[in-house]
Amino acid sequence: MDTFGVVALVGLILLYFVIESSASRTRAELTRRLNRLEDKVDLLLKHAGVEEPPVPRQDEVVALARAGKKIEAIKVYREATGAGLAEAKVAVERLT
Repeated sequence: MDTFGVVALVGLILLYFVIESSASRTRAELTRRLNRLEDKVDLLLKHAGVEEPPVPRQDEVVALARAGKKIEAIKVYREATGAGLAEAKVAVERLT
């Protein structure tokens, strides 16, 4: 491989790491902002005296989670709500 090829390859590798680092910071910032917004909505609902509707099949999800069947509980939660995997995992952990 000639010198130009090596320099180009090193440059591309460095560019990749710069872009990945930037994307990681952006994801972290968006996650932090989303969490803050969720906290604010929860506070507003509490202040207004409004309760969130119960999760469909919540009793089944809680029973599965408490029986140590966390994966099954997450699956049922996802089926009932349409939530993503990460959201369902967090929700199941909150219910137990």
